[in-house]
Amino acid sequence: MNLPPTGVPTGDLLAELVRLKQHDLPVRGGQVTAYVYDTGRAEVNDAATRAYLEMLEVNCLDPTAFPSVVEMERQVVGAVADVLGGGHGIFTSGGTESIMLAVKAARDTASAARRSGTPKLVLPVTAHPAFHKAAHYLGVEVVAVPVDLETYKVRPGDVEAAVDADTILVAVSAPSYPQGVVDPVAEVAAVAAAAGVPCHVDACVGGWLLPWLREAGAAIPPFDLSVPGVTSISCDLHKFGYAPKGASVVLFADPAMRRAAYFASAAWPGYTIINATVQSSRSAGPLGGAWATLRALGREGYVELGRATLAATKRLREGIAAVPGLRVLGEPESSLVAFTGDDIDVFVLADEARARGWFLQPQLSYAGIPANLHITVTGVTLTGVEAMLKVIAESAAAARERGPVQLPDGLVDLVAGLDLDALDDPSFAELAAAVGVDLRPGQGQPEMAAVNTILDALPAASRESVLVRFLSVIYSR
Repeated sequence: MNLPPTGVPTGDLLAELVRLKQHDLPVRGGQVTAYVYDTGRAEVNDAATRAYLEMLEVNCLDPTAFPSVVEMERQVVGAVADVLGGGHGIFTSGGTESIMLAVKAARDTASAARRSGTPKLVLPVTAHPAFHKAAHYLGVEVVAVPVDLETYKVRPGDVEAAVDADTILVAVSAPSYPQGVVDPVAEVAAVAAAAGVPCHVDACVGGWLLPWLREAGAAIPPFDLSVPGVTSISCDLHKFGYAPKGASVVLFADPAMRRAAYFASAAWPGYTIINATVQSSRSAGPLGGAWATLRALGREGYVELGRATLAATKRLREGIAAVPGLRVLGEPESSLVAFTGDDIDVFVLADEARARGWFLQPQLSYAGIPANLHITVTGVTLTGVEAMLKVIAESAAAARERGPVQLPDGLVDLVAGLDLDALDDPSFAELAAAVGVDLRPGQGQPEMAAVNTILDALPAASRESVLVRFLSVIYSR
């Protein structure tokens, strides 16, 4: 885009936005089973939107200048603490930032005297990559522990064996995103406490879901700050809190750990710098949206959504199990469902579903867990669950008829052996086009089965290199 010589009228700008969004996935209705969360209640979305816009230009940088920020954050964090076992919290922009602050607080409070080397973070292989991102930025080494390949849960004994004098934090998930199962929080927290190490529960997905599922009748194990040994927990409100994007909370059992998450600097002659989050200037719009959503739904509203979500998840699991060749992985305790195909290429199935207007999220194989498709069940899913199951069955049949992706001989080895740093973006785009993925602007959504098959055959480091180049190409001018 070139900056226009004169201002563009609002109507023209909005019309252009509509054009730009023509290939976007729909954010309402439940046909997109990842990335977006929908209550199915227009009035809740309207309340959040109005509050978001009301707070849009308020800056969270200085709470003394905008006391509304303090009061709203105290109310939002207080509501989360009341549900998740108490604690002292920070409102953040999302799960990644919440996790980063938890890792920072653990690193900064760990006694340097007890460490002999690089600080370490012990977590299951199913833990969210946000932990790896935090470790990368904060100079922490990740020690990944395998999970049981029947239950997909981490074993406390394996965690205990991985903890040493350099461990600054142990993490578990409630639930883990890939298969929707809850790690044995109480047992792992006890292991961490016995070693004198903090334990963080990543409840970014489940923190504002599992309590309502429990009230709706689900058997949910203890997982929050009420569990002995749990020292911090993260909970996203822009997931099953149904708030607009940019809303999460991290809670600490000890207020001293919350203070360790803060950043302050007085080593300059300018204005006072004290940040509760990674960001400095940030809009209070997400805070306003979260505040309004919590109040618009209330406890009764969340319990009702929990009941609908539980019913939809049960029906979805039953329906998938009834499709020949498909099976659900593990026994999900939440509303995240992952399924694989015994004689069906799930990547082809995903493309077939996309052609029918539904997005099912592909997940690559890793650490003994097979490639699979992931579905996030939300409050709106129940109204369309039969339509979803019909699409899954049709897509499975079509995928079986098409057969698995057949890659040219030697292609995976070629990709694995490429020096991607020696390729410029146009050359990488040509390589992508050779396997049927046209990354040029305006080409629409390509089928991704071949790409996912190639990625699935590569080791993790090579996958990451390819993904970095993919991102670079699509954002190149």
